[in-house]
Order: sequence, then structure tokens, then C-alpha cells
Amino acid sequence: MNFISTGFRTLVYKETLRFWKVATQTVAAPVLTALLYLLIFGHVLEGRVEMLHGVSYTAFLVPGLVMMSVLQNAFANSSSSLIQSKITGNLVFVLLTPLSHWEIFSAYVAAAVVRGLAVGFGVFIITAWFAHLTFAAPLWILVFALLGAAMLGTMGLIAGIWAEKFDQLAAFQNFLIMPATFLSGVFYSIDKLPPVWRAVSHLNPFFYMIDGFRYGFFGQSDVNPLISLAVVAGALLVLSLLSIRLLKNGYRLRY
Repeated sequence: MNFISTGFRTLVYKETLRFWKVATQTVAAPVLTALLYLLIFGHVLEGRVEMLHGVSYTAFLVPGLVMMSVLQNAFANSSSSLIQSKITGNLVFVLLTPLSHWEIFSAYVAAAVVRGLAVGFGVFIITAWFAHLTFAAPLWILVFALLGAAMLGTMGLIAGIWAEKFDQLAAFQNFLIMPATFLSGVFYSIDKLPPVWRAVSHLNPFFYMIDGFRYGFFGQSDVNPLISLAVVAGALLVLSLLSIRLLKNGYRLRY
């Protein structure tokens, strides 16, 4: 049992160190990108639109950018690590260890959560200077940040298992992750959308992560945060079970 615990900690450390050694690329660059989004959209739309009652557009935008950064970087960490290990051939050193599929899954997702939260915290620290933020329900902020990072870390693991080359992984990210993120209400409230697009947005689990996270700041949301919590937790459970099953079966991992 101690050996398994040590192996799990070692894999988490390896995956965390992997992104932290190139923090300029994996942490600083996403923070700069989010800052540019804030400066551009905030400058253009500040004072012209009101997404939430009594909340400036720049303040409305900050939580969305923070959560978007958390999600995208959690996905990037687990997916890029796995596909690089598969292509370079060093994944065998992970598979040969006496780690269970549960421990491998948990280690990859844990490291993805660390990166997602690190980038999200960096984005918050920088962008919070440009807006007056409140903390209506801090616990909801933490809950949705953790669940969102874990969910995208799990999706990244699934994408890394499925993909056999970088082109396939890029397609997964460009045609699924990016559209779902940008159409989740990061830059707008879905309450402002036409009925058809509002209905479509309610089918997007990313919307519930953004909406629940934003509720923690302003105490306002497009849907009840309990509904958002149930949707996100349910999606995480389904994806986790799928990911663990793929690891257990060795799908596209053992040839």
C-alpha cells in the first residue's frame, strides 16, 4: 500500500513538474492571453452593455476569463502529456509500474487540476485590478473551479488516450473544447440570446461551469447554481468512469 501511495505521489510530481519547468509557456502565456481579452472586450463594451444587474461588463468578464483559463489549461496538461508520452514511447515506463488504473487516472487529473488552478489564479490576480469584484458565495467559486478543472483534466486524458498523433489531438481541441468554451457564456449572458440559441446553450455543460463559477462572485446566475452543480458533477462522473475504463482496458495504450 505504501509503495502504491509513493508511486501515485511520484506520478503527480512528475506531471506537475513537467508543466512548471516551462511556466513561461504553460502559465504566463495563458495569463497574458486572458489579459488581452479583458483589455480589448472591456474597452470596447464597458458602459455599452449590462449582462448582470448592477455589474459592470469588465467585472462580469473577469470570472468568465478565469474559468475559461482553468478549463483550457487543465485539458491541455493531461492531453499533451499523454500524447507526448505515446509518441516518444516513454508511456511504457508508466504502464510498467505497479500503479492501478485508478491511481494513474487520479495522478493525471490531479496534475491537470493544479495547472488549471495555477493559471486561473494568475489570471484572477492580474485581471482583478481592472474591475471591482465581490465575493457573494466564495465556496461556490472553489467548488466549480475544482470540478471544472477535474472535468477538463479528465476530458484531456480521454483525448490523449484516443489520439495517436498531434493532429488528432488538435482536432479534438479545436472542434470540441474551444467552441464549447467560447459558447459557454464567457463573454455574455445567455439570457441575452435568442430563444433558440439559449436552448442550445443549455445543452453545453461548459455553460454550467461558467455560470456557477460566476454566481460565486455576484450572487446572480442564468440558472440555479444547484442545477449547475448537478450537471457538472454528473458530467464529471460519466467522463471519469469512461476514462478509467479506457485505462483499465489499455485502449490505444498497449499495442
